[in-house]
Amino acid sequence: MAAKSNRIQGFFSNSKEKVNDAIVGAKFSAQPAHIITYFVSLQSIQQSIAVARQVVDVLNSKFEGDVEAAVFNDPQAYENIDFTKYGTVKTTFQKYVVDAYYVERFGVEPGRLDETQNAIVTLYDTGNPIIPLLKKLGVTVYSYDMLDDTTVRLDAGAVTVLMEKAPYLVAMGTTDMSKIPPSAFHDQAAPIMGQIPDPGAQPTIGVIDTLFDERVYFHKWVKYTKMVNDNIPIDPIDYRHGTEVSLIIVDGPALNPSLDDGCGRFKVRHFGVATHRQFSSFEIIRDIKQIVASNPDIHVWNLSLGSETEVNRNFISAEGAILDQIQYQNNVIFVIAGTNNTNGELHKHIGAPADSINSMVVNSVDRNQQPASYSREGIVLSFFTKPDISYYGGVRGDLLRVVEPLGAADVGGISFAAPWISRKLAYLIEVMGLSREVAKALLVDSAIGWEQETSHQRLALRGNGVVPVNIQNILHTAEDEIKFVLEGSAEQWDTYNYKLTVPVVANKQPFVAKATLCYFPRCSRNQGVDYTNTELDLYFGRINDKGKISSINENIQSTDTPHGLMEADAREQFRKWDNVKHISEVLKAHPRAKKAYSNALWAISLKTKERLSNHDGEHIRFGIVVTLKEINGVNRLEDFIQQASLKGWLVNRIDVDDRVEIYNQAEADVHLE
Repeated sequence: MAAKSNRIQGFFSNSKEKVNDAIVGAKFSAQPAHIITYFVSLQSIQQSIAVARQVVDVLNSKFEGDVEAAVFNDPQAYENIDFTKYGTVKTTFQKYVVDAYYVERFGVEPGRLDETQNAIVTLYDTGNPIIPLLKKLGVTVYSYDMLDDTTVRLDAGAVTVLMEKAPYLVAMGTTDMSKIPPSAFHDQAAPIMGQIPDPGAQPTIGVIDTLFDERVYFHKWVKYTKMVNDNIPIDPIDYRHGTEVSLIIVDGPALNPSLDDGCGRFKVRHFGVATHRQFSSFEIIRDIKQIVASNPDIHVWNLSLGSETEVNRNFISAEGAILDQIQYQNNVIFVIAGTNNTNGELHKHIGAPADSINSMVVNSVDRNQQPASYSREGIVLSFFTKPDISYYGGVRGDLLRVVEPLGAADVGGISFAAPWISRKLAYLIEVMGLSREVAKALLVDSAIGWEQETSHQRLALRGNGVVPVNIQNILHTAEDEIKFVLEGSAEQWDTYNYKLTVPVVANKQPFVAKATLCYFPRCSRNQGVDYTNTELDLYFGRINDKGKISSINENIQSTDTPHGLMEADAREQFRKWDNVKHISEVLKAHPRAKKAYSNALWAISLKTKERLSNHDGEHIRFGIVVTLKEINGVNRLEDFIQQASLKGWLVNRIDVDDRVEIYNQAEADVHLE
C-alpha cells in the first residue's frame, strides 16, 4: 500500500441493539465432541434438575423414554398431551428434549496432571479464594505461589493431593519445569569481524531469551539485562541462543542478504531470563510480567524460548495464558517460535508458550515453502490456527548465518524464523504507524494471498501461509488491487459501516474480495476449553436490495435466516471464536463481474458476542484488511478514492517513503544552542 494504494481509518458507528449469543450443542460425529464448560450457581443447577425431572416424566409416559422419538415425532402428537399434568409446558419440554438429543453428557471434565512433577494449575472460578480452598483439602500454598486469582504453583506432593481429593476443580494445568529444545541445526562457529555503525533513532524490539554476550560486534545496539539468579551456574553455551536471536533482529539482513526484508536495523532491549538447561516456567512468567510492565515503550516482543514438552491438546499452558492476558491488557504483541522437533517424532505437538492465542506464533519452512523437518504441529484447543504463519528459519543446505560468542555460525530452527517476523511487525507499528491489530492482520493477509490453506495438516504446520520476504510486498499492492484497512473499537453488539464504496462499471462491480480480521480478546484459562471470552463475527459484502449484507463467505451465524448450524460446523466454516479470521471469494480462472444492487454500496459488520455477561461493555480494538481485485486487471484506485471521499471517508494513502521520513524526523535528536 504505497503510491497506488491507501488507508481508510475510522471508527464504525454502533447500533444500540444488544443480544445474547445462543450456543448450539455439539453434533455427534466420529470426531471428538466439543466440550462446553461453564461454572453456574447451585441454585441454577437445582432448578434445571427439577424441570428435567418433569420432562423425563412426560418422556417416559408419552414417548416410552425415547428422546429421538420426542424430537422427530409428528408435531400433532403433542396436541393430545396435557403438559400441565406434569407441571411443565410444551415449549419447555421441546427445548429440553432437543438439547438432550445433541448433548452427550453433563459432568465435570477431570483434570489430567502428571503427579510426579511440580505444576502450574488453574482452578475453575468457584467464587472462593484459592488459598483457603486448597487448605481445606490439605494443600498449603502462599501468596508468592499465586500467578493470578485462580492460578497457583504446586509441588508434586500437592498435585497428588489435589488430584486425589478434587480433580474436578482443575480447569487447566501444565508442568512447571521445562526444557528448551535445542536448535535443529548448528554448525561449527568461525571467526567474524563484523562492522556496524552506532545506533541512532531506530525502533526497539524487546527480546526475552537466554543470556546475551556483550563482546559481539553489534553490542552497542543491545541494552542487556541479566535476570537469571546469580546463584545459578552459567556455562558459555548459555549465551549462544539469545545472542543469535538478537543478531537477527539487529543485523540479520547483513549476514543473510537473500532475506533482506528492507526494514533496516533495529535496536534490542534484551532480557536474559533462562539458561539452556531446565528452567521454571513459573519464574519466567513472573519475569515476563515484570519486564513488560517496566518497558511500556516497547510494542513488539520476541520470545523464541519454548518448551520441549508438548502442550496438552485440551489445555492452554500457563505461559500461553499469561501472554494472552498481557496482550489483552497492554498495547503489545509477542512473536513466539513454534518450538523445534529435534528427536524425529512424527506429529509432535507444539510446546508452550506457542499455544498463546493472542500472540503471533511462527513456524519454519524451506525455500520451497514446505514445512521444515523440525516443525511441530498445532492446532490448539482443536480449532485455533496455531502457528499463525511461517517464515524461513534455515534448513540443512540452506542455513542462516548468525553471530554468537565464538564468532559466526550457521543455524536452523524455528527460533530463528520468529525474529524476522518481529522485525516486520516493528516496522509496521513503529515506522508505518499502524496499530498492532492492523499490523498483525497485514502479515496474516500477506501470508494467505488469494489461496487460503484448506488442508488441516498444512494448517497445523504452516498456519495461514508464508509471509513475503520484503516488507514492500506487504505494504504495496498490485496494480489491479485496491487494499485498505479499517480499525476501530467494537463497543456494542453490532459495530458496522454501510458506506463502503466499490466502483461500478456498466452496472456491475468487477471485483473479487477478501478480508482479514485480527483482535486481542480477553481469555480465561479457568473456563477450560472455552478459552476466549469475546467473539467478533465478521460480515463483509454487498448490500442487497433488502438492505442486508450478502457476506462473501455466506456467513449465516447471526442472521435472521433459519438454520441448524452446529457449533462444530460454525468453527470449521466461519472460524467461530477464533481471533484471527480470513474470509475470501475464490479467485477463478475466468471470474465474472457482480451485479450492482440499487445502492451499489458494500458493508462490513462485526457482531460482538460474549461468553460471560459480566464482560459485556468491554471495548475490543480490531483491525481489518480488505482487498478488492479487479477481474480485468484495471487499476480503479482513483475512482475508489473519489467515491469514498464523497461518502464522507477521510482517505489517507500509506506512502512508505513519506512515513519513513516522518518517523526519522520525529526520532531525530534536537540540539539546543
